[in-house]
Amino acid sequence: MAKATFPNHWLRCYQRRPAAQLRLLCFSYAGGGASVFRTWGEHLPEQVEVTAVQLPGREDRFREQPFRHLGKLVDALTPIVAEHADIPLAFFGHSMGGLIVFELTRNLRRTRGPMPKWLFISARWAPDLPDFLPPIIDLADSELVRELQDRYGGFPSAIAADPDLQALFLPIVRADLELIKSYVYRPELPLDCPISVYGGLGDAIARSSLAAWRAQTTAAFRLSMLPGDHFYVNAATAALVRLIATELTELWQARRHDET
Repeated sequence: MAKATFPNHWLRCYQRRPAAQLRLLCFSYAGGGASVFRTWGEHLPEQVEVTAVQLPGREDRFREQPFRHLGKLVDALTPIVAEHADIPLAFFGHSMGGLIVFELTRNLRRTRGPMPKWLFISARWAPDLPDFLPPIIDLADSELVRELQDRYGGFPSAIAADPDLQALFLPIVRADLELIKSYVYRPELPLDCPISVYGGLGDAIARSSLAAWRAQTTAAFRLSMLPGDHFYVNAATAALVRLIATELTELWQARRHDET
């Protein structure tokens, strides 16, 4: 397969590594964009190229209509991923992003596309479990902001205090909440790639709800908890990425062992 070409309006690679042996595709939380992962490459070995997925409706794609249905988003992403599988892939997704990478992987399997070598899922309960939180998509703007702050922590204070910024940001959040609400879990065979799940010790998501991802793979499964709330991904970035780097290193060592 030819070397993947950049730029691509779906993908952001802040640190190109032409000699990379693996591409880590990263998906952000609801309302977030690719810039969440701008510094991740600094914490990963040279063999890994971090590529963040920029969904429509945010940051430099703010003029585009966001997706409101998970299945349609996954269908759109599948050929993009296939185009950039010139080297092995791994997926990371935080919160909404975790749900996206899971269903994206299952869709790649259905379409016989390139499968990731590892799934890293953060701050998202297992897909077969019901949503344990009351819906908030229909709340008025002020109530929605308050609920997001109370429920998840880490809501940008500048946006919370500025109605003009809220007018730009909240439509994206509402579209993402609608996308999450559209999700219907359908049983399929477990995946055959390892799954590592991460959670925040101060998050509302129970450890048991994270551990339930174990049923979604026949390969290795690991669960790690880190200090912080739902947005520990921003506060404990270095610690989280070090864990990912350790597991990817084990993957390479296993591959070398198999090759010998």
